[in-house]
Amino acid sequence: MKLSRIGALVERDMRKFFRSPALMLSSLIFPLVQLVVLGYAFGGKIKGATLAFVDEDHSVESRRVAEMFDGIQAGPQTFRVIRYDSLPQAVDDLKTGFVRGVVDVPPDFSRRYYQHDRPRVVFTEDNSDQFISSSLLERVQEMTDELNAPDVQPRLDGQVELDTVEVYPYIEYIKYLLAGSTAMGIFITAMIGGGITYIDDKMRGLHEGYLLTPIKKTELVSSLIGAGTLKAFMAGMCLTIIGGLIAGIPRLWDPVRLVYIGLVILAASIAMISLMFLVMVRIDDPLVPRAIFGVLNMLLFFPSGAVYPTEAFPSWLRWISVIDPFTYTVHALRNLTIKSTGFEGIYMDVLVLAGFSAIMIAGSMMLFKRQL
Repeated sequence: MKLSRIGALVERDMRKFFRSPALMLSSLIFPLVQLVVLGYAFGGKIKGATLAFVDEDHSVESRRVAEMFDGIQAGPQTFRVIRYDSLPQAVDDLKTGFVRGVVDVPPDFSRRYYQHDRPRVVFTEDNSDQFISSSLLERVQEMTDELNAPDVQPRLDGQVELDTVEVYPYIEYIKYLLAGSTAMGIFITAMIGGGITYIDDKMRGLHEGYLLTPIKKTELVSSLIGAGTLKAFMAGMCLTIIGGLIAGIPRLWDPVRLVYIGLVILAASIAMISLMFLVMVRIDDPLVPRAIFGVLNMLLFFPSGAVYPTEAFPSWLRWISVIDPFTYTVHALRNLTIKSTGFEGIYMDVLVLAGFSAIMIAGSMMLFKRQL
């Protein structure tokens, strides 16, 4: 072993590194993105969660309860109150994810109040998300305690109790995390089977060989995206089924649910492989993708709500989640695996992923060019 040879190889590798400014920049951005995103994504206070309020009593006392909820909306802003006239409609919106909780003032509230018969306020929570449900329950319980507090002039003479209704059985965190793990598996497959493979083939001149035949540019791009989608789809389905068995997802083999899961995973696969292709379409250095993928992994996974609800994020991080395909993949898969919703719980996510894919594919075809 000669140190001179080792030194020459080290020198060559360092020269190659410094000659790639994009790689150097990406290497610096990754730890910074990790610091900022993780620092804000975990441990934030829930703000702006949507809460449905249903007043079935329409009395003076029920309006006082409503005023307290309006005060929380104007003050700590833990939740944003949406008034509903129908309790079944509010519960349906809770199950499809449009609201995070339902507060109901029953029609006998004022009667039981005047009779000092323990008037009740019912809080129906979406306990599939333990972070938000516990925060909302804590805040609603505090408000109930304030109603019962012996102030100088009590808000209500009778004691008000809070009844909590859980829509779903207890949700273990592994079930909550399953949707995010599936989305991550789709992304990794798109990264390896799509992005890195594309760069390697490009460096070997395979694409130029294809274009010497009658194959058109659009056909080549479509075939590359199609092959990557197929790989990502198979990985996503395997992860969902195996992960669902490990997590103990009930009725996992329901044919209708499997069809909906396959639809979501197919839409997510197309979205992520087309995003990967758009990122890679003009890159020639095979080292750059390795650094870019690390940044994309951090920038897409954590802001999606895969491990922590987006309501706890600052406003600028919420905007990232809005344009993040992970967000809609996680939301749709979580609705199917935890809440067992039907098509009404996923159709908006599938439409957004389809629109995202169309934009990415159009951009890829516009930017794709021959190298010779």
